[in-house]
Amino acid sequence: MRGLFRSVLAAAAWMALIVVVTVASAENDADKTGPPAGNSTTPPAANPAPPPATPEMTVLAKHEVEGVLGRDVRSAADEDMGRIVDVLVDRAGQVRAAIIDFGGFLGVGSRKIAVDWGLLHFDTGNDGKSRISVELTSDQVHSAPDYKPGKPVVITSGFVNLPSTVGSAQPD
Repeated sequence: MRGLFRSVLAAAAWMALIVVVTVASAENDADKTGPPAGNSTTPPAANPAPPPATPEMTVLAKHEVEGVLGRDVRSAADEDMGRIVDVLVDRAGQVRAAIIDFGGFLGVGSRKIAVDWGLLHFDTGNDGKSRISVELTSDQVHSAPDYKPGKPVVITSGFVNLPSTVGSAQPD
């Protein structure tokens, strides 16, 4: 009988050990996932912030766009009219004029003028390369008032020198 009692006692000890290990394991898993709902003594966390919105993007093919600063400008008669050194926009962000630097050599004797953006044409030349041309003659460019940063801007339109909406239109 003594042998039977020892076997029952050993089996009960093993059962108790298994129960203790199982309960401890379950508590450890509960600590990792957080407290069970309804049994928490801490207030529930505020709703998590939504993930940041992905900005909308537009992809333009390489052959569809190109920069204009530093690009040469030609007349309709294919004369060299200078190069674009700046672009002016109004307060609404609309492009108003291109600043063209023409004449001179290495910056000596050159002049800058503001040319109405609508007079510029972006197309492909006879050689297949993109080019910028302007609807002005060499005489119109030479007679246009100088562009001076910080001064009122006079935009050359080809027919009449149109004052910009910034300041007065009196050239210096």
